[in-house]
Amino acid sequence: MGLEVVSRGSESRFTAYVEALNGTLGHADRAAPFRSYCAGLLLPGDRKSVEPMAARVEPGRVQATHQSLHHLVAKADWSDAAMLAAVRQQVMPAIERHGAVRAWIIDDTGFPKQGTHSVGVARQYCGQLGKQDNCQVAVSLSVANDHASLPVAYRLYLPEAWANDPARRGRAGVPDDVAFQTKPQIALAQIRTALDAGVAPAMVLADAGYGVDTAFRDGITDLGQAYVVGIQSSTSLWQPGTEPLPPKRWSGRGRPASLVRRDGEHQPVSAKKLALALPGKAWRKITWREGTNTMLASRFATVRVRPAHRDYNRTTPRPEEWCLIEWPTDAAEPTKYWLSTLPANISRRALVDAAKLRWRIERDYQELKQELGLGHYEGRGWRGFHHHATLCIAAYGFLISERGAIPPSAGRNTSLVAVSSLPDGHRPRGSPNPT
Repeated sequence: MGLEVVSRGSESRFTAYVEALNGTLGHADRAAPFRSYCAGLLLPGDRKSVEPMAARVEPGRVQATHQSLHHLVAKADWSDAAMLAAVRQQVMPAIERHGAVRAWIIDDTGFPKQGTHSVGVARQYCGQLGKQDNCQVAVSLSVANDHASLPVAYRLYLPEAWANDPARRGRAGVPDDVAFQTKPQIALAQIRTALDAGVAPAMVLADAGYGVDTAFRDGITDLGQAYVVGIQSSTSLWQPGTEPLPPKRWSGRGRPASLVRRDGEHQPVSAKKLALALPGKAWRKITWREGTNTMLASRFATVRVRPAHRDYNRTTPRPEEWCLIEWPTDAAEPTKYWLSTLPANISRRALVDAAKLRWRIERDYQELKQELGLGHYEGRGWRGFHHHATLCIAAYGFLISERGAIPPSAGRNTSLVAVSSLPDGHRPRGSPNPT
């Protein structure tokens, strides 16, 4: 083969790692392209799509390698779920050597796209761009501690217009059993599947895109897990010590009332209004971790509240939970809000530390995109989109496992795979002709 791992130690570990995952591929002849694909993702390079990787890992057999890698990612019928489970089994011991899993982190990531033919592409919010634009969006679940995190589930969000269009579904190879689901519904299904697979439970972290969904929060609680989730400043809450009015007394006629209620004088308030009404002594400066140049710190308040969204359809008030509010000293008003079902006796510092652990998912996506080419897949189909992401996660799992084997003096950007020289005259598809 044209690739060589940098050191004899990492070569043997890389070989052992990919061999441990081969059993999920279904056919023995997929093992070689699988190893090449993972190596190609780990190699330096601006593009991690099939053709540039083929040139890097097999410079003497670019066309044949391109065909085998393309077949593996776009055509071969192997299970993404089985591969991710095998990656989890291989990588979690390396993560847990630094401490038990503290959190399950839900998030989504967007990939800007041109045109309308790639599966799931629609005009929607793209976090990478910070605005609405043409893109694909995928929902993921990662398990994390303070040392590292690993995605254990990953699925494309299929907009309703796609889900209800048989012709587009057919062209993109969307499976028949994939129906429209909101992002919180996809995330809740991922959590349920992870529990069924025996992944050790932990608190669930998510941003406000998920936290504002009452059904999502209730679903986590029904599964027996605690959460710390972002909410919007407009989220309605019952202030500390208050709750909905009890059902009206029965007048003796008709069916007795059973639903809690509100009246003109007894109403919930927005999270923002609650925060602005808190006294100065409610706020305390908390430092949670070291940033790039300094320790990260801000002011926080914590209050016990009851979420109020549509609770007039319930027979009992919602249980109390924490509302965590952040108000930096240099901000004109509070900037972030969370709800949490962590224990009532948890300290403010521990609650802040839990909420801020969600930064790990940002590191996940930064490395998966910038170092491993998560968004570089150029095919249009459902299978290829998910196979490429799964292989990126497999390569990322090896990167996590290897970090402990790389000496600190080697630096963060130490390559795990040696770069092969490209063949003379090689010009990737789409590049300008130098002549």
